[in-house]
Amino acid sequence: MSTHTQILASLYQRWPEHRIGPTLTRISALMNLLGDPQHAAPMIHITGTNGKGSTAIIIDALLRAQGLRTGLFLSPHLADPCERINVDGQPISPETFDQVWTEIEPFVAMVDSQLIDGIEMTFFEVMTAMAYACFADAPVDVMVIEVGMGGSWDATNVGDGQVCVFTPIAMDHVNYLGDSLDLIATEKAGIIKPKSHVVLAGQEPEVAKILLARCKELGVAASKEGEDFSLIDRRMAVGGQVIRLEAGAGPIGDLFLPLYGAGMAHNAVLAVAAVEAFDGMRGLDPGVIEDGFAEVRAPARTERVHVSPPIVIDTCHNPAAVTAVLDTMDEAYAFSPQIAVWGMMADKDINTILALLEPRVSTLVITQARSPRAMSAKDLGERAFSFFDVDRVVVRPLLADAIDTAAQLADEAGRGAGILIAGSAVLAGQARTMLKPTIDDQAT
Repeated sequence: MSTHTQILASLYQRWPEHRIGPTLTRISALMNLLGDPQHAAPMIHITGTNGKGSTAIIIDALLRAQGLRTGLFLSPHLADPCERINVDGQPISPETFDQVWTEIEPFVAMVDSQLIDGIEMTFFEVMTAMAYACFADAPVDVMVIEVGMGGSWDATNVGDGQVCVFTPIAMDHVNYLGDSLDLIATEKAGIIKPKSHVVLAGQEPEVAKILLARCKELGVAASKEGEDFSLIDRRMAVGGQVIRLEAGAGPIGDLFLPLYGAGMAHNAVLAVAAVEAFDGMRGLDPGVIEDGFAEVRAPARTERVHVSPPIVIDTCHNPAAVTAVLDTMDEAYAFSPQIAVWGMMADKDINTILALLEPRVSTLVITQARSPRAMSAKDLGERAFSFFDVDRVVVRPLLADAIDTAAQLADEAGRGAGILIAGSAVLAGQARTMLKPTIDDQAT
């Protein structure tokens, strides 16, 4: 029998998530062989550009606070693919992961043998199938499914969302989704189904127009931030923030959310609206919201993972996310100076992001994740020299060396200095794994 490590190694041989075969044909064929587990429970489907994962996590926590058994599918993972598939608030064990794979592997092989569109099933397609199969076996009362990329042809879209949630849509993955907001919004609107209820975060006007047109075409209802629900106010608190929101039951105040930043506050309000839509537009009891928020954990979302010097990790990788994270860092941590350990994938909007970092980071320690997609530290450093003075950029190809260098700079700078590690989800995951002993110590 293969070990967990061997199973993962075989799965990683498939097309990775940045290589897309844009069709539902392969995943649909596999679902048919498995007995359509994607329809085993009602589903809340979440797409958008930034905030999908954290919104999904909060939705899941709110549903569990109502006493429902949930299945939560997230992507990407930080350390192990088991993190992507959660049942009742916990990632499945490696043993469960391996068992699910063993059960579906013969059927995956059958689809592989057909070479649909010339390729075998991709890594993300297999992970999606495993999640649906796992949730059907559990069984769960409701599935909370985060889209991997896009919408209409994303593998998760083989399921039909009873509620379809849209976080803010911005520019990202332009090589697959299109090079304009109109094209990206049109692709993401593909998750809307005839019997769904749509819940929209605040969107750019051209995006909202496309999403609402899709709702009208299919005759489905839409709840809109700013009209049907809203964030009234928020204030900083130890370990997060206290928010007031307007929801189905009217204004609700003094809710502690253990996450930082305006973006997370809006995600929390969006999550409440999504669960209310799932419940037939009945207002959530404030006590349920309070209990749900208390259970929220969002690793690598402006997460402090080290005390001295203070180190914060985030997964941000596009301009909109970077802007939000920098704003959150100013509000929640106010490091002075702020040192950034930064690595990026080569297909991202690197110049725009470097321009955003320059006025808000004192020293940029350039590194690279262990990924074939990563831009080399040498090349990223050369890009950075176009935006930063030479003495403000340090290149350390090995992540461990980059973290050590940043820590030395912070120690030399003294009180008030801090470190942000960001630029890609892969880098954040690798850094978090390196610093996990510290994280575990802080939790005890």
